[in-house]
Amino acid sequence: MLEQRLSQVMGEQTWRDSGLGAPDGIDRLQQRVVQLEQERGDLKLKLDEAVEDLDAARSANRDLTRALNQAG
Repeated sequence: MLEQRLSQVMGEQTWRDSGLGAPDGIDRLQQRVVQLEQERGDLKLKLDEAVEDLDAARSANRDLTRALNQAG
């Protein structure tokens, strides 16, 4: 078991040293990408809600303006 782990570690080190392996920070970058994609999704939902609220306010404003114009 120890030999297998040592072989694995040495193989990974050799792979990195050869320049063929991914940089050490690739995992951190991938995690950051996932985090940013989640934040983007959250912001998209908030934007969609804000647009819906704005559309409802515009509609109410049109209705009130129409009602005021008809009363006058």
